[in-house]
Amino acid sequence: MKKLFGLLSMLLLITVLAACGNGDAESSSGNDESASEGGGETKTIKAGIGLNSDHPQYKGLLKFKEIVEEKTDGAIEVETYHSGQLGDDRSMTEALQLGSQEVVIPSTAPLANFVPEFSVFDIPFLFPNEEVADKVLDGEVGQELLGKLEEQNLVGLAYWENGFRDLTNSERAVASVDDFDGLKIRTMENDLHLDAFKALGANPTPMAFTELFTAMQQGTVDGQENPYATIYLQKFYEVQKHVSDTHHIYSPFVFLMSKSFYDGLTEEQQKIMKDAAVEAGEYERKLNREANEKYLEKLQEEGMEYTEITDEARQEMVDAVAPVIEDYKSKIGEETVDKVYQAIEDAQK
Repeated sequence: MKKLFGLLSMLLLITVLAACGNGDAESSSGNDESASEGGGETKTIKAGIGLNSDHPQYKGLLKFKEIVEEKTDGAIEVETYHSGQLGDDRSMTEALQLGSQEVVIPSTAPLANFVPEFSVFDIPFLFPNEEVADKVLDGEVGQELLGKLEEQNLVGLAYWENGFRDLTNSERAVASVDDFDGLKIRTMENDLHLDAFKALGANPTPMAFTELFTAMQQGTVDGQENPYATIYLQKFYEVQKHVSDTHHIYSPFVFLMSKSFYDGLTEEQQKIMKDAAVEAGEYERKLNREANEKYLEKLQEEGMEYTEITDEARQEMVDAVAPVIEDYKSKIGEETVDKVYQAIEDAQK
């Protein structure tokens, strides 16, 4: 009797375990089916920027993540990296070409090393204001330039904003061309930037952004040039005394995606990527403009001496770099330069 009871108990246990196993199998099958309906396995985007987590650019990247993950029902996840955790703009762009990273949002200056025509946006004193820049970048000529990136195994999805670049230094107030004389200024790795600062009388020194604070702290360079938001959020006021509203270059960001990754997406997912990059870019531009106004005040509160450039002094700067611009027209492509100038003229009508 005991043997019979034991046998029945064992059979009952096996039945229960089998039922539980079937339940788990159905759950697993259901998950696989859901993933299949969402476009297969979950895809991961590694997205990196050089600026820190407080910058509007990173907040824009978080907005992109939010939109993509919501619109794809989690079929595509976005991992975000700030502060150069994945490298500088150039090395991250190269990683996109190799397919080892999916997204980076560099300025146009280092991007010109891959597509020379992007140097057109590094022409000093090109854009009069942000509204004109928006119209040109989002218009025909801006989109045409994004299309050239595919030859470099890159996909340009949208323009974001770094903003007007302004000069800081630890030596003296810069109010005129003469004040640039001999200043060691860190610039990005861009020949047009280097030659423009030489024409102004400065001693430009290219270096990675991640090395800049230490270089200014140790006196390797006297100063640098970036928008107010970057200057404040990177705490450059701790090692810089003077800031001038030179507004010498309007610097866009370009939202880049690896072409090999993009080509592996469905048409629907590609559209989501494009729409998300544009929507997050509009959000980032708004934040950036609000931040730049606020951070100029904060820089002065932190003890930086602010110098406003007069119209006459700015015109002297424009005249000083004019020969450089003329020399670079052929390197950039005269057709591209002419198209951009025409688009700027049209945008101001």
